[in-house]
Amino acid sequence: MTRLLAILIIGAVSTVAAACSSDTDHSDTGMGVSSATTTGSAASATTASASGEQATFNDPDVSFAQGMIPHHEQAVEMADLAFEPAREAGAEVVDLATRVKAAQDPEIQQMTGWLEAWDQPMEMSEGDMGSMEGMMSEEEMAALEAASGTDLDRMWLEMMSAHHQSAIAMAQTEQADGMNAEAIALAGQIIAAQQAEIDEMRGLLEG
Repeated sequence: MTRLLAILIIGAVSTVAAACSSDTDHSDTGMGVSSATTTGSAASATTASASGEQATFNDPDVSFAQGMIPHHEQAVEMADLAFEPAREAGAEVVDLATRVKAAQDPEIQQMTGWLEAWDQPMEMSEGDMGSMEGMMSEEEMAALEAASGTDLDRMWLEMMSAHHQSAIAMAQTEQADGMNAEAIALAGQIIAAQQAEIDEMRGLLEG
C-alpha cells in the first residue's frame, strides 16, 4: 500500500512538472512574438516619420523654389555673357561669373527636384512673376549684352550686386516663413555666399 502511494505521488509530481514546462515554453514564444511585433511597428513608424518630414512643405517653400529658379537662371545667363570673348570682361568679373554659375546651376536642379517631389508647378502664376523684385528687365539685359570691356565690367558688377541683394531678401523670407528643412538650409547658404560676393563686387567697384 505504501509502495503504491509512493508511485502515485511520483507520477503526479512528474505530470505537474511537465505541465509547468509546457506553460513556460508558450510564454517565452508569446513574448518573442510580441517583442518582434513591437520592434517592427517602431521601425515602420520611424520610417514613416522620416519620410513625412522630408515631404513637409508649405506655400512659402513652394514660392521660394518657384521664384528662386528663374532668378538663378538669369544670374547664370549674366555669367555666361561674361564668358564671351567679344565681351572682353576683366579677369575678376570672369572669376566671379565662374563661381556664380558653379554655385547656382546645382541649386536650380535641387529646387527643381523639390517641386517635382512636392507635385507643384515649376512656375509661379503670371501675377506672382510680375511682382518679383530684383530680376533684370529685358532692356537691362539688352544693355549688358551690348556692353564690352570696362563698361561691361562696371555694369555687370552693379547688376549682379542688385541681383544678389534680391536673392538674399527672398532667402530671408524663406527662413522666416518656410517649413521645409532643406529649403531653409539652402536659403541660409544663399545668404552667406551671395553676401560675400556682394562685398567682393562692391570692393571691385570702389577700387
